[in-house]
Amino acid sequence: IGIALLPALTARGCQVIRLVRPGSSPLPHSEKAFSWDPESGTLDSTRLEGLDAVIHLAGENIGSRRWTPARKAQLIGSRVKGTQLLATALSRLKVPPKTLISASGINYYGNQGEEWIAEDAAAGQGFLADLAKQWEDATSAAAKKGIRVVHLRMGMVLSASGGALEKMLFPFRLCLGGPVGSGRQYVSWIALDDVLGVIQHTLDRRDLSGAVNTVSPQPVSNVEFSRTLGRVLSRPAVAVLPAFAARLAFGEMADELLLGSIRARPAKLEQSGYVFLYPELERALRHVLHRE
Repeated sequence: IGIALLPALTARGCQVIRLVRPGSSPLPHSEKAFSWDPESGTLDSTRLEGLDAVIHLAGENIGSRRWTPARKAQLIGSRVKGTQLLATALSRLKVPPKTLISASGINYYGNQGEEWIAEDAAAGQGFLADLAKQWEDATSAAAKKGIRVVHLRMGMVLSASGGALEKMLFPFRLCLGGPVGSGRQYVSWIALDDVLGVIQHTLDRRDLSGAVNTVSPQPVSNVEFSRTLGRVLSRPAVAVLPAFAARLAFGEMADELLLGSIRARPAKLEQSGYVFLYPELERALRHVLHRE
């Protein structure tokens, strides 16, 4: 998301400065950046003076491998430590930014079945729900300073170059894709272009704060998602992955990421007038997969 966001912000006339970790790939000479290290708690807060806004998207990939105790600790640390470090640094500035936009996830709500979920819903149960709550709570120092904090509770971000969709493409292209479990669980998704649009919308709309469900207004069942992806790829999508097999392969992660159901509604975005570029799944998939 960050890689795609850089040119989008630059195109609208923003001067973008990146926070980069030690050992990161060299940056183009045209890009401005300075270093931070969430693991060691290192950040030169004076470099943050006078900025208009800070956008924080860092965090280890949730679905890259099984959730061992050590992996869970990495997932928590990569989100909570970095966010606390950044929020605390911002709270100590003489001229702090007006806005902090920080990533979060709709897994905050836990498994909610077929119920429509808006931003006022309570936190759910499970590892990801607890993680999202800790992640959001880690911005408290910035909020106490009077900085407007926005938590982007993102659904599945559709991109061919990363995330869940990229992992799905290989089996689907081999005609091995299909629903997981019953397939009745809801998938709340959003096209990458709309994530970029939502970030820019929240920069402009000073009345938006707190949780913002960053999802399409048209969530779909897992069955419908599979069928639509198969249609876009011109492949059958009938290879069902039974729930027990998903649990054997992925452990606890299967229940929360693959079998859990969250039917989220972007209530705040709709109320604030955001117009989705890709509200319908098939059009979104055709766009990101270049099959329009």
